[in-house]
Amino acid sequence: MQVYFVYMTARDEAEALLIGRTLVEERLAACINILPAMTSVYWWEGELEQSSEAVLIAKTQQGLVPELIERVKRLHSYACPSIVAWPVHAGHQPYLDWIEKETR
Repeated sequence: MQVYFVYMTARDEAEALLIGRTLVEERLAACINILPAMTSVYWWEGELEQSSEAVLIAKTQQGLVPELIERVKRLHSYACPSIVAWPVHAGHQPYLDWIEKETR
């Protein structure tokens, strides 16, 4: 089993909580961390934008990443949400085992 962390942003803390709770309840993620206040500066449709957002970090298994991404896209208010995943190459093995146990 390969553990993955999935980084996402949301419009605000309320949207992040909705997405995070759904992913954990549906066992697409063992855990979600929400960082409720960050500022993003980015280009969108030719305009330089700045906004407050919330960050979510999901802990899951490699095989669940595609389904997790699709679920987030259905829940998200953005037309093009930030969702990126990367593998965890090392860590505290009991924690990595817990992630496997708590996801489907």
